[in-house]
Amino acid sequence: MRPTHLIRASMALATGAALTLAATPAGAAPAQAPSPTPAPTLAATAADRLVSSPAADASLRIATGDVLQRTGVVAGTRGLQYVTYSRTHQGLPVVGGDVVVSTDAAGAVTGTSVAQSAEIKVTTTPAITAERAVEVAKAQLAKVESASGATLKVLAFGASKLVWEVDVTGVLAGGKPSNQHIFVDASTGKVADAVDLVREGTGNGYYYGNVTINTSGSGSSFSLTDTTRPGLKCGGQNGSAYTGTDDAWGNGSGTNLETACVDALYGAQREIDMLSSWFGRNGVTGSGSNPPIRVGLADVNAYWNGSYTNFGHNQANTRQATPIDVVAHENGHAVFQYTPGGAGSGNENGGINESTGDIFGALVEAYANNPNDPPDYQVGEEVDLVGDGPIRYMYNPSLAGDPNCWSSSIPSTEVHAAAGPLNHWFYLVAEGSSPSSGQPASPTCNSSTVAGISIRKAGEIYYNALQAKTSTWKYANIRTATLNAAKNLYPNSCTEFTTVKNAWNAISVPAQSNEPTCGTTPPDPTGCSGTNASDVSIPDNGAAVTSTITISGCSRNASSSSTAAVNIVHTWRGDLVVDLVAPDGTSYRLKNSSGSDSADNVNTTYTVNVSGEAADGAWKLKVQDVASQDTGYINTWTLTV
Repeated sequence: MRPTHLIRASMALATGAALTLAATPAGAAPAQAPSPTPAPTLAATAADRLVSSPAADASLRIATGDVLQRTGVVAGTRGLQYVTYSRTHQGLPVVGGDVVVSTDAAGAVTGTSVAQSAEIKVTTTPAITAERAVEVAKAQLAKVESASGATLKVLAFGASKLVWEVDVTGVLAGGKPSNQHIFVDASTGKVADAVDLVREGTGNGYYYGNVTINTSGSGSSFSLTDTTRPGLKCGGQNGSAYTGTDDAWGNGSGTNLETACVDALYGAQREIDMLSSWFGRNGVTGSGSNPPIRVGLADVNAYWNGSYTNFGHNQANTRQATPIDVVAHENGHAVFQYTPGGAGSGNENGGINESTGDIFGALVEAYANNPNDPPDYQVGEEVDLVGDGPIRYMYNPSLAGDPNCWSSSIPSTEVHAAAGPLNHWFYLVAEGSSPSSGQPASPTCNSSTVAGISIRKAGEIYYNALQAKTSTWKYANIRTATLNAAKNLYPNSCTEFTTVKNAWNAISVPAQSNEPTCGTTPPDPTGCSGTNASDVSIPDNGAAVTSTITISGCSRNASSSSTAAVNIVHTWRGDLVVDLVAPDGTSYRLKNSSGSDSADNVNTTYTVNVSGEAADGAWKLKVQDVASQDTGYINTWTLTV
């Protein structure tokens, strides 16, 4: 009975606040809305309610002895939220037991992603010792640099097993670096699975000439450390940033490592800016930090090792592998690792990881739009790594010998080749099968045609799908996740959804039984809404700016619980005053300024009583920056009246 009392108390408080707001006389100062419930809180509440419901046991594969623990709430774009959960079984951590619950800006559940394919059925008593498990794990590397102790866990990649997990770093046979999570079957002593966080990639050594990069220092002491993007720095193989007596770096030579850092930092800074501007992500990791960069790797290679990116050179050793698409590819692996579900396991999942790197390479090239390296969908096109030109072609993977189409052989295909179908899908969504933008035509697997919707929309859809990722993701899961993302991101349009679906059909990924559908429906008379996603710059300490949403066909008054889901990209959000302006000019205060609120960005759903207003008409979001030194823009907002 206790939860019922709490719910009733909340309703009473909300009603009281609404009555107070409604009593504001006409012509008075802007009405103060009740303190809004932030979108992450609404999402967490709804997701916890779902997870704790007995009705969800079957769909979430919850067995006796399972406990789901909420681990975070991840913001997508346009107000979407993703609530993540880890799982324990009989007190043991479950690898591959993760769950993601997706919600809209108002906290309504829009879908779930479950890593497991079946309930867990294991004994929790190991037959081999932890010491033996460490020996088995260390034997998987040619040279071991470090090894952790063994931790007893349940592995739920496929049929569940009791395993010992051991983390081992070192070198594989052939000299390649390795940073593995090795799972040793606690019954047989054999390796049940392994996840290597080192993700290899290759790319071009193209240089961008004279560019501006963020560094640090003053006087006669400078460093290739970007203090405006936490964690980002560039240096040699010892992990220390390069330093100098002035703030001029590199000499333009393809063999000069300081020059390599200029290119690498330029690319990484563009990627971090793209993640923030297009997707609202706070750094590569999503929590504000970014991986450091090392150059001078003595190998024809580049890789992400789970902690930092490392870049070598081309086979001719005439240039370093630090252009935008290579840097963004390696950081794309980091994004994959730092989104729900982590790095995953298996060749199909690994192919998705590799394609994610290629997708971010294309996205950052498009965002940077540097005339020295025009945006394209080739991977490593400038480096001529071993004399064969680009290493992958997203618009036609078969040009490099990779599959264009998904098939049942993908789970046993080498990971870089297994990236082919997803690269092809992304290109079709972004540009279509016969682009008019000057990009090349893309053959489909069934002679169908696909109309592209732009690389930014394709990236936004894929990025939001990543937020619903689980540790066992396969192509079938991405199909469902991207369709959900398209439907949730663009609720008033089926164009984006249809393009995503057509692109999956065009690369032979079959329809799934649980995937959503999209169709036109008449306007909801109780929830008329609209969205404006056009960016509006906010002048620093200047005049107010507005963004307009016009509601029509809603022949009634607005609701007493109308909502404005607001996404503003702005440093030091305390500088901002935000109002909702009704069609008749009445202003309703959503957010006051605050000298103590130093956090970045506004991403909040405000509830406001505008029941005295006609729903139809031009509604405006008015934003003013009332202090100096911080800038930003209105990214998107959705009004439901």
